[in-house]
This record gives sequence, C-alpha cells and structure tokens, in this order.
Amino acid sequence: MREFWRSASRSAHLPFIQTTEEILHSFTASGRVLFYLFAGMLVVSSFGLLYILNQSLLVAVPSPGGSYAEGIIGSPRFINPILAISDADRDLVSLVYSGLLRATPDGRYLPDLAARYEVSEDGTSYTFVLRPDASFHDGAPVTADDIVFTVLKIQNPTLKSPLRVNWDGVEVEKVDERTVRFTLTSPYAPFVKNLTLGILPGHLWGGVADEEFPFSELNTSPVGSGPFKISSISRSSAGIPSSYDLQPFANYALGGPYLKHIVLHFYQSEAALIDALKTGEVDAASGTSPSLLTDLPEGTHTERAPLNRIFGVFFNQNQSEVLRDRDVRVALGESLDRQKIVSEVLAGYGTLLQEPVPPNLLTQTEDNVMLQAVEGRDPALAAREGLLSRGWVAGENGILQKTTGSGKTKKTTVLSFSLATGNVPELRVAAEALRRSWSQMGAAVEVKIFDQGDLSQNVIRPRKYDALLFGEVIGRELDLFPFWHSSQRNDPGLNIALYANSTVDRTLEQLRETGNPEERMALYQKFVTEFKKDLPALILYAPDFVYSVPDTIQGLELGFIEVSSDRFLSILDWHTQTDYVWPFFVTTRN
Repeated sequence: MREFWRSASRSAHLPFIQTTEEILHSFTASGRVLFYLFAGMLVVSSFGLLYILNQSLLVAVPSPGGSYAEGIIGSPRFINPILAISDADRDLVSLVYSGLLRATPDGRYLPDLAARYEVSEDGTSYTFVLRPDASFHDGAPVTADDIVFTVLKIQNPTLKSPLRVNWDGVEVEKVDERTVRFTLTSPYAPFVKNLTLGILPGHLWGGVADEEFPFSELNTSPVGSGPFKISSISRSSAGIPSSYDLQPFANYALGGPYLKHIVLHFYQSEAALIDALKTGEVDAASGTSPSLLTDLPEGTHTERAPLNRIFGVFFNQNQSEVLRDRDVRVALGESLDRQKIVSEVLAGYGTLLQEPVPPNLLTQTEDNVMLQAVEGRDPALAAREGLLSRGWVAGENGILQKTTGSGKTKKTTVLSFSLATGNVPELRVAAEALRRSWSQMGAAVEVKIFDQGDLSQNVIRPRKYDALLFGEVIGRELDLFPFWHSSQRNDPGLNIALYANSTVDRTLEQLRETGNPEERMALYQKFVTEFKKDLPALILYAPDFVYSVPDTIQGLELGFIEVSSDRFLSILDWHTQTDYVWPFFVTTRN
C-alpha cells in the first residue's frame, strides 16, 4: 500500500507548480507581495472579461408577470362578436374572443384557431382546418359546428347583427369536425378580414332563442377562446358592469400572454376618465380627445398612430351649380392651410392628406399634392387671384362671381354655397376654419350644423347638401368601392360625393378581386390619378389614435388603427418584466 501512494504521488507530480514554487522562494518578501497582487488582478480581470462577454451575448426576452389597468369611456353591453356596437363592447370582444385568423398591427393575418387554410384559384372558396387543441375558456373544444353556428347567427335577420352586410351571400358549410368551408358568389379579396370574427361557443349559445339573444347573460359574462378570460366582474348599484378583471387563458391557440392581470374600468365621461388616470386609479386611457391629455402623471406617456379614416369636404355637384366648376373646386383646395387646420382641430394629432386613402398607403409625391400657394403669400389670397385670372370678378360685397354667355343666354354665377357637418366639437372647429379661408378667398359660405341623427337621416341619406364636411372609416383591407364607385351614389351607398367615373369603377372592381400587393398598389395609383383629375372632394386629414400608457409597458405596437380595439392586436407581446438569456434559449410563438 505504501508503494502505491508513492507511485500515485510521482504520477501527480506537476513540474509547473514546482517551478512556480521555486521562483516564488527566490523572490524577496516585497516581490512576492507584488506577484500575488498582479496575479489577483489577472484573475479579477479575467472574470470581468468573461462577465462582459456573457452580458454582450445575452438577449432580453419578455417574462410572464405584471398587471395593467385601463380606463374606457362607456359601458359594455354586448361582449359578443356578432352584436358588439360600442368601443367598450369591441375592446372586451378583442381580448376574450378569437377567430380563425388574427390580424397583426403591420397588416398581416396569422392563423389563430385555424391550423391552416387554403384559398381556391378563383378566389371564391376558403377552406379552414382547425387546430386539434383549440378550446374555449370552459374547456370545450372549438369545432366546425361553432364556426357554422356563429356565421348563421350573423346572417339571421332577426338578430340584426351589424356584421350581417359583411356576410351577405356567403355560404358556410361543415366539411368535417375540424374543417369548414366558405363559398363566395364572386372573388372578394377583402373577405379575409371577416375571418378574424370571434367565434361563439355553440354549446352555450345554442339553447338561447333568437328573441332572447340580445338579453342573454352571456353578453356580459362571455366565454370565448381568446387570450384572456373573465375572472371577475364588478357592478354598480344598478347592476351595470363598472370593471372587468381578466386573466390569461393558458390554452390560447397562439400561446398565453405575458401580462398576468388586466383590469378594464368603465367611465361615463372623458373628465372622469382623465381624473382616474391622474389619480392613479388606472394606468392607461383610450378614447379621449388629445386636447385633454395634458399634464399626464409621471410614468405615463402617449402613443399615437394614424387612424384608418379620412376627413374631407365632399361636393354635391348635383345640387350646387357653382361647385360643378373644377376651377372653383381647385381654388377651394388651394386656399386651405391644412397644417393650421390640423393644429386647430386636432391639436396637431393628425396627418395631412391630399388623397382619399389613409396615411402611409401611398407615398406623397409632388404629383400627388394639389397646387400650393406661392411661398410667403396667403394661400386664400393666392387662390382668389387664380380665380380672378380665370374670369371671375369681385362683386360689391367682395364675393366673387362669373358671367357667361350674352343676351338671353347671359348668366351670372355667384361663388356661394352651404357647408353641412355634424354637431361634434372637432367638426365645428374645422367648419369654421374652412369658412374663414373661403371667405377670404371671396366665397360666401353658410355653415350648417346638424345633430348626428339629423345629419344622417335628413341630410346625408337624401343627399341634401351643397358640400359636406364628414369622415369616412376606411376598413383594414382598404376597400374604396363603397365610397367612390358610381353604384354607391344613392342611399344606402357611401359615395357621398356622388362621384361617377367609368375608369374608377373598373379600377375599384379590380381592387376587390385581386389580392396581389403589387397589383393592388398599381390600382390605387390609377384611382388616385383619376381622382385628382375630377376632384370630387377635398381630403383634409386623418386623425391620430392617441393612447396614454404607462412607461412600464413594453411590446406595444399600434400600427394602423381602424377601430380603437385594434390597439390590442399586439396584446400577446405586452409585458412589464424582462429576463436575459442566451440566444439559443429564445423561443417564438406559434
């Protein structure tokens, strides 16, 4: 045994250590101190370099946890994807329900409840295969029967769903338990947006009679398949929901969200919501006027994004003779300082527009911008001089007029018309700004303000206006057909400029049939070219969606906003906590 240990000692002999010991013994006492000092510094530096290297390789990833409280104006009544009518309704629907597809802030669509789908070559058939593990919050599986049930309820005239027009003429059929097919009468590229529709659980709603549908408790205590589920509801003394507490749905098809707690509080006025934000009762606020978002509490900031809607002046040339003159319509546009209008009306929270498409769809070029006044000169006076050079003259009252013909055919046209708009603060301010500019140019403009119901029923529907200051909500798929095709000139169509152009008609029809992005862009450009030639309306601005959120929220992406609930399109990525891991540990969602 003794010999074994001697052999082991000899085999463990390290010449390097022995040499180091001999060198150390040759040092003086002070030399050995310096050696140990420098050796210690080397070790510390090495560990420091390794730490820096490690930190440089780490990447930040969202971590589950955190809570979030938001204030919303109004009270939810129909937390039901086929009946939702208010912003409060749609906000909760977007969190609680999910569809076959999910829209993204950048304009794409991801499979949600669907595992995959196919579109026929002729664009009239859409076939979806559901995920095998797709389920509702109560654990029941999502099946093709639920899809068919939801669509048929929308198409049921008794329920008066606001989505019914979107599904008119669409045939839905169950192929098997996990497969459903939609058949259209003709190609319609924007149909893909319909497939983000939240799906109702047929096993719960199936027993509710049509006449009882709007009154079911399921409208305020919903069960969906979306990223969040209802945890608890607080109600006022009158039984009206005052807040909803939501928690993540662990089995959500695209993976559970990071936030572990969301509370939505409901207020009946902007002032009450702003007070709640400033006192800290809520962390965020939406649906408020930008002018009220001043002096925000510390730790809060505003996010903004262009809304998918346009505001402008729409000319009714059938009613107003003077507005049939293109020179007049061009001059009315040249006289405006759009930047000043946006500043006055929206406190700067808006995007100037010259074309009837939302911001960022088409690049604004010199060719796409209407003539502007000479730099340093008042645009209204420059526009006035332009009309004077085209045969218009100033009357005794300063109003421009133009005489054509002679003898019995002699006719004098006065630059006078009315401008109708709704009784909304922003529209009233905008109408007055337009009137001032046009009066300075030499036009007599009478501003007529109508309550919203009166404006819709007695002015817009019968087309009884000379010019109309109004806004149009352009859908996510940018379908311009309802607003500018000649077939939509009369009620219930939305062509409020009563525009008719055969080239535009064909272009808008082709836009509906093609889903190719490059082809669609070329068609948009073709439409804009024709629009500029005819100038049936003056497009002014697109308002911004303004959202007050806490600085702690990360992962928020707004993108284009069609309705306010679109702010939740990126909710799966919202987080308040972060971890740091090596790149090969990073995972992505489905």
